[in-house]
Formats: sequence, structure tokens, C-alpha cells
Amino acid sequence: MSSTIDTKRRSFLKGAGLTAVGAAATTTIAAPAIAQSQPTVTWRMQSSFPNSLDTIYGTMETFARMVSEATDGNFTIQTFKPGDIVGGLQVLDAVSNGTIDAGHTPVYFYFGREPALGFGTGVPFGLNARQQHSWWHFGGGAEIINDVLAPMNVTSLACGNSGAQMGGFFRKEINSVADLEGLKFRIGGIGGQVMSRLGVVPQQIAPGDIYPALERGTIDAVEFVGPYDDEKLGFHQVAQYYYAPGFWEGGAMLHAIFNQASWDALPAHYKAIVRHAAEAANNWMLAKYDAVNPDALKRLVAAGAELRYFPQDVMEAALEAANAYYDETAAQNESFKRAWDSYREFRADSLLWWPVNELAFDNFMARTRGRG
Repeated sequence: MSSTIDTKRRSFLKGAGLTAVGAAATTTIAAPAIAQSQPTVTWRMQSSFPNSLDTIYGTMETFARMVSEATDGNFTIQTFKPGDIVGGLQVLDAVSNGTIDAGHTPVYFYFGREPALGFGTGVPFGLNARQQHSWWHFGGGAEIINDVLAPMNVTSLACGNSGAQMGGFFRKEINSVADLEGLKFRIGGIGGQVMSRLGVVPQQIAPGDIYPALERGTIDAVEFVGPYDDEKLGFHQVAQYYYAPGFWEGGAMLHAIFNQASWDALPAHYKAIVRHAAEAANNWMLAKYDAVNPDALKRLVAAGAELRYFPQDVMEAALEAANAYYDETAAQNESFKRAWDSYREFRADSLLWWPVNELAFDNFMARTRGRG
């Protein structure tokens, strides 16, 4: 009996020993595989916006930090401000030619190269932030914009949204369409093309150069983002009238753009991490603006900014000009037509649904302010 037990004990210990050795061997073999799956990657990424704008620039930093944290620091994205490598309006070119691996920019900055890129950021009388994000993911937006970017050796992900922007700071009141004649207005993207049909002289100026131009009188008005950033840039110090709404950017989307070769070189799980980080950064930016804009607006008004709304005839004339521009450009440019057809169909359904519930709720709640 004792002999039988001893034999079983020796067999068990022998088996346990082999199991332990096997486990150790497995660990030894697996370690290099894990290391190989987490390669060291270093990218350079530049923003189109100065680092003084902590929400827009901070979105790029948030994105980069999330990628690093998710890869235990093995995938590092170094962030740069305009002028560190290229100018703020040269980010797409720098990504395209491989000078940098990535950029953070609104793609409508480059509509002169391809007008369809305007839809990637937002167009006059377009979608609000939630609708724009929905069109990007479920209305064909991502495929359309990335097809436009592909010949430039670039691909993109949505990575930020400002929400509905303000109409901007003006040196004079705008009481009618006639007041727009000859107005030198810093306005980006397709918005400038539309406003030019109403007599505006659009100026596309990099963010860091706007204040000096407004101060010197080189421009008469400027639209940028909203109260938080407009206050930081000091526009209220040199222009009195603050107009709403920025009907040319109802939900301006920003993008993380990537050099195609740099993107293709990433392992699949790094690409997945980048996608998730871009979505998280997108939500971070919109939430941050929603949090900081109200107090910034209070401070601007307290400092002397006079809040105004664009007259109805200006809004109606701009809508008519926008529709004419879209139809004319679509007739001449196949990529633009594809984007416009998709965008217009998506907008029609959104505007059917939105007033039923979302807008009705928002309007009611806005009227209850101050009622406890």
C-alpha cells in the first residue's frame, strides 16, 4: 500500500515538474512574441493651430497621449505647433510628402486643391456637430473624403469638433446684405466662396496671423471658432460687434491626417488604437468647448463686446448663394458632386428628424433658463 502511494507521489511530482518546466519554457518563448507585437514607433505630428489655443491644440496632445498610454509608451507621437516644421496652412502638404507622419487640421483649409474637402469639415448651412459625426461614420463621409485624399498619399480620421461656431468679430454693424459689400473678412473654406457672392472679400489667414491683421485694419472682420478661443486671441480688443451664428460652420470637424506609407507600416492593433484614440479625442474637444464657451461669452460681453445676430435677409441671401455654389461646383467636379449628393440627402433626413425631438427639447430648455 505504502509502495503504491510512493509510486503515485513520484509520478505526480515528476508530472508537476514537467508542467513547471513547460510553463517556464512557454513564458520564455512568449516574451519575444509580445515584444515583437509592441514595436517602437515614433511619429511627428503638427497642428494647424498655435499651442496657446489649448482646446484645439490640446485635442492633438490628448490624441497623442492616449496612443502612448495604450501602447505602454512604445508608440510615441511627438506634437508640434505651426512654424516648428511647416506653416499652419501647409500641414496637408507636409503629410502628403512625408515631411511629417501626421497632422491635425480642418481639411477645408485645402479646399482650393479639392473643393470636396470642404464637406469633411463642414459647409455653409450644413450639419451640426452630431449630424456631421453621424454623416462621417454612417452617411459615407469617411469613404468620400478619404477617396479624395488618397491621390495625395493621405488618409484621415475624424479627430475633433468645435460645435456650432460664432459668426465672428466685426468692426461695424451688419444691418443688411449691402453692409457686406467690400468687407475684408477672414473666413475659411467654402464659407469664403459663398460670402464672396454677397460682396465679401474673403481672406484665408493662418490662426496665428489673424490678430495683427485685424489690429492693423488689413481685415475688417474675422470668424474663428467661438468665445473661448476668440477671447484668447483678443479679437474683442480691436473689433466691437460679435455676431452669431456662424452659419458656415454648424459643426466644424477636425481631422487627424496620416501619411499613407506611415499608416500602412503600423501593425493592425496599433491602427485600432489610433482609431479609438481619435474618437476619444473627438469627444474630448466637443465636450471641452461646451464646458468653457459659456463663461468665456460672459467675460467677452462684460469686456465690451456687443452681441449681435445676422439679419434675416443676410441669412436668406447666404443660403441662396450657398445652394447656387454647390450646384455649380457639382456640375464641374465629380468628387464634389459625390460629396454634395451624399451630404444633401443626409441633411434632408436629419432636418426631418431634428425638429421633432432634439430641437423641440433644446428650445424649451433654453426658455426655462433662470427658472430654477
